[in-house]
Amino acid sequence: MVSQGSSPSLLEALSSDFLACKICLEQLQVPKTLPCLHTYCQACLAQLAEGGHLRCPECREVVPVPPGGVAAFKTNFFVNGLLDLVTARAGGDLRAGKPACALCPLMGGTSTGGPATARCLDCADDLCQACADGHRCTRQTHAHRVVDLVGYRAGWYDEEARERQAAQCPQHPGEALRFLCQPCSQLLCRECRLDPHLDHPCLPLAEAVQARRPGLEELLAGVDNNLAELEAARMVEKEVLARLREQAARVGMQVEEAAERVLRALLAQKQEVLGQLRAHVEAAEEAARGRLAELESQEQVARTAATFARRVLSLGREAEILSLEGAISQRLQQLQGCPWTPGPAPCVLPQLELHPGLLDKNCHLLQLSFEEEQPQKDGGKDRAGIQGDDAAQSQGEDQTKTEKQGGGVQSQSRDVANFQKEEKAQIQREDGAQTPKEDRAQIPREDGEAQAQRSGRSNRRRKFKGRLKSVSREPSPTPGPNLEGSGLLPKPIFSCSFPTRMPGDKWSPRITGLCPFGPQEILVADEQNKVLKRFSLNGDYKGTVQIPEGCSPCSVAALQGAVAFSAGSRLYLITADGEVLWRRALSHSQASHAVAALPSRDRVAVSVSGYVEVYNMEGSLATRFIPGGKASRGLRALVFLATSPQGNFVGSDWQQNSLVVSDGLGQVIGEYSGPGLHGCQPGSVSVDKKGYIFLTLREINKVVVLDPKGSLLGDFLTAYHGLEKPRVTTMVDGRYLAVSLSNGTIHVFRVRSSDS
Repeated sequence: MVSQGSSPSLLEALSSDFLACKICLEQLQVPKTLPCLHTYCQACLAQLAEGGHLRCPECREVVPVPPGGVAAFKTNFFVNGLLDLVTARAGGDLRAGKPACALCPLMGGTSTGGPATARCLDCADDLCQACADGHRCTRQTHAHRVVDLVGYRAGWYDEEARERQAAQCPQHPGEALRFLCQPCSQLLCRECRLDPHLDHPCLPLAEAVQARRPGLEELLAGVDNNLAELEAARMVEKEVLARLREQAARVGMQVEEAAERVLRALLAQKQEVLGQLRAHVEAAEEAARGRLAELESQEQVARTAATFARRVLSLGREAEILSLEGAISQRLQQLQGCPWTPGPAPCVLPQLELHPGLLDKNCHLLQLSFEEEQPQKDGGKDRAGIQGDDAAQSQGEDQTKTEKQGGGVQSQSRDVANFQKEEKAQIQREDGAQTPKEDRAQIPREDGEAQAQRSGRSNRRRKFKGRLKSVSREPSPTPGPNLEGSGLLPKPIFSCSFPTRMPGDKWSPRITGLCPFGPQEILVADEQNKVLKRFSLNGDYKGTVQIPEGCSPCSVAALQGAVAFSAGSRLYLITADGEVLWRRALSHSQASHAVAALPSRDRVAVSVSGYVEVYNMEGSLATRFIPGGKASRGLRALVFLATSPQGNFVGSDWQQNSLVVSDGLGQVIGEYSGPGLHGCQPGSVSVDKKGYIFLTLREINKVVVLDPKGSLLGDFLTAYHGLEKPRVTTMVDGRYLAVSLSNGTIHVFRVRSSDS
């Protein structure tokens, strides 16, 4: 049982909101207590009562209204007493702003008394100095406690005043409550005692409290035990949630690593098969070249002899023909008897055979198992053994399930089978690494049947199998085939995180644009505070770039010595010192305009009503196009825009709900609108030095990566990397991805590619 804190003091009860009504937020007036022990003003409760019932505003418990209305609820005399104490401490003479003596008007016949300097705690009256001295000398009041008024107002005598304060009868003003009617459980004054409770057994309040206090303390102790159990259960829930998050993060990393190993194994097979194909072709070409050389030699010999014989027959005289007839006949017979070819050469054509599992939608290399964890009575000391048992059981069930899928295991390729064994062994090693040595030594090695029997015992768990699914309940798309270089996906390496709110900001930042600004710097467009802020990649604040007064920058891009940004329906180009070079009016039909820079050609691009408009440094329109043209898929709405080092444009099209890649003439290179978007609208886009595209999916807290032609490769950043409502991104120096969140924080990740 947890130790209980000390009871709240009277000063704490008076200084807190204990005396305030939770409905009107004012001081309680005629406080009424509900059966759930929450107290409110009688008038406030009357407004909540409907149909003979009312719902407590705090605990939401439905309480029946008594037949006498809300006035029949119990009056909270405890709160009334505290309110009386508060009123007495704050009371005074309204005319002079100071308290006046309460006895002087009774003795001298004056309407007002002299200034009060003392207070009688028993009579609850303020007294002047003369009346206070007389109050101590009379037979009836000499035992009263008269204290200094300043100290009383300061709260020095609150506890003593409470002890001497008597609760007043609501039926007979001026009469204190002195008795408890036992049959009626009602507090009585002397007048109430006479009628109608004259024949009822009654007790003085002190005796009644002494008799009933043990029962209340026993009930309170029981509630304290319940509170201890609830607190323990709450701590267990928090621990379970923490373990769930920790395990989810661990499984997420295992999924990432497993997917990378799958890709590595697949690419290794690709290189091996391509190597075999090249070796076969080279060997066949070498053999064919030898045969061709021999055939060409024989052809040349036969052609020379035939040419000579044909010339002799056509141009020679009789004597010449007859003289050479023997040699020609011998040579021609010799050539006819010689085998021209060694027989037909074997033609072995290569054929690609795909494993059936690659085309089978029911074959999953990645699979989740969900286990219902039972509470551990021994503090979790047997948890390691249970994890080992479950790992073996899961392995046996997975093997049985795979064998039932058309005998696929028997026909799998050696590499895929080895990979599956390696993957399961790796997961078991990772689980084993978290198990103490003394517990791992006790893990029995049982087959699948023994594990099934074991699962029926008291420590049995229910196991649910399910596919790894995304937030939208659609299967995660497989990586595209266009993996460049070694084929490994770009990986994030966390660099730093920093806030963008500065001391001079009036509002919380709303970051609507990011762009690189010189080496190792980021330019941040804070639309809410109407400012362009400069930060280093380490989060150091570098100041601001001056913009025209009243502008709220939306999207921003940096060129050589200049900054372009959109604000409202205008496009601005300014110097780094804030001098406006030119401004251009844009279409009003679009709420915001995305801006991107083409540093290699010193031009700036902006999205305007489905078009991409490109301006030169002088502000002249250089080109204007719709990616794919109007006839391709209709008008577009490019909400985010970026450029690649190859000079291509990448845009998030909210009209077609796709990501589109086009060249400088508007020809579409690639477009993606597949299941990898999970039904979300494509968000901010950035491109690294190799042309990989990083697309933000704000609704599911992800940044996915696509190849330069717009084919989805996989996830780059997820919620495991701290993403919570990402807004805009930018690529700095081609290898640092900066991601801004909705709360104004910026995360910086280094993009690790296959050759870095």
